[in-house]
Amino acid sequence: MHPMVKPALRRAWRERQTVQFGVAPAHAVMVGPVDTATGALLELLDGTRGLPLLREEARAIGLPDGQVDALVKRLTSAGLLDDPTAGGPAADALRNRAGALDRLRPDLASLSVVHPEPGGGTARLTARRAMRVQVRGAGRVGATAAAVLSASGLGRVEVLDGGCTEPWDVAPGGLPPEAVGERRDAAARQLVRRCAPDRPPRAAESAGPGTGEPGLSLVVVAPRDGLAAYAPDPAAAEGWIATGTPHLYAGVVEGTGVVGPLVLPGGTACAGCLELGRADRDPGRPRLLAQWRSGRRRSAVPACDVALATAVAGLTAAHALSFLDGELPTSTGTRWEASLPLLEWQSESITPHLDCVCSAYGKSEREHTSGFGPLHETMAG
Repeated sequence: MHPMVKPALRRAWRERQTVQFGVAPAHAVMVGPVDTATGALLELLDGTRGLPLLREEARAIGLPDGQVDALVKRLTSAGLLDDPTAGGPAADALRNRAGALDRLRPDLASLSVVHPEPGGGTARLTARRAMRVQVRGAGRVGATAAAVLSASGLGRVEVLDGGCTEPWDVAPGGLPPEAVGERRDAAARQLVRRCAPDRPPRAAESAGPGTGEPGLSLVVVAPRDGLAAYAPDPAAAEGWIATGTPHLYAGVVEGTGVVGPLVLPGGTACAGCLELGRADRDPGRPRLLAQWRSGRRRSAVPACDVALATAVAGLTAAHALSFLDGELPTSTGTRWEASLPLLEWQSESITPHLDCVCSAYGKSEREHTSGFGPLHETMAG
């Protein structure tokens, strides 16, 4: 181990014997009392020395035996230490790709804050390289979310859509103006490649020896017509429910942006639960849905404010990455909505429905989350 005080956390003295690591309350930690000797040791924990060398240097400045080990244990318990040499061969391979690592250093720093164990950030970042994510939709939300996911170091980001890019598909961070007229799927593939910090791994490399193409870790459902995210058709998700593939809905309909629910098949509420629950509360809902889905609209171009779409895409990618890194974001079984012009994000919990075929009804929270813990394996897809 080469102990290093996490550089992502700003260090400041609250008073003479108390150090605060971190600015924002979500991850800030106070350590005290810190005497002069301990303060001197903190300066040595920069990741360039292993424990034997740290012990030698501590003795050279007159510190008693055991002081280094006690401080390392104390800071590790507080989630303040990282190890820049951790992670095994996969992490070493990432560190050897200097260009890719430089692109991902801000992401690595953020992951080191979120995951307290030494080497936890590196482990998540290297795990992303083996993941395969599919984005359904290459409009203002889907293409931008795919670009962000690719830039975050995911091994494979696939974008599925039909037709050709229209001028109104163009967005900052999404499809560029020069893609107008090109096939949407081809333009999205080029976008994903441009945003990736490194070349994508070969299919066999991602899946492991002899296992073929890796399974889908997540499907992001971000249709160009946001109605299919706001009121998703359960039939479209039957394959994901059957194979246990997690999927996350996102989009913009009229002046409202939605993120969620993230569906863990058999554990949390799905599109069918959402539709059945709404019908229970509003008997007129099925009739409205049939008309909304009929395809008859006065305008051929659905409303999609570019700023709102960009915000939805960013939040969608953040929730997706949180799940892929082993957490359960607040979109799990929940929808987040924000409407123009006030943009106040509000959440709605989606309850599993007794009559839904997804089998999520009656599951406890522990059952919901089992199998989706840190560094979960990819799902079949």
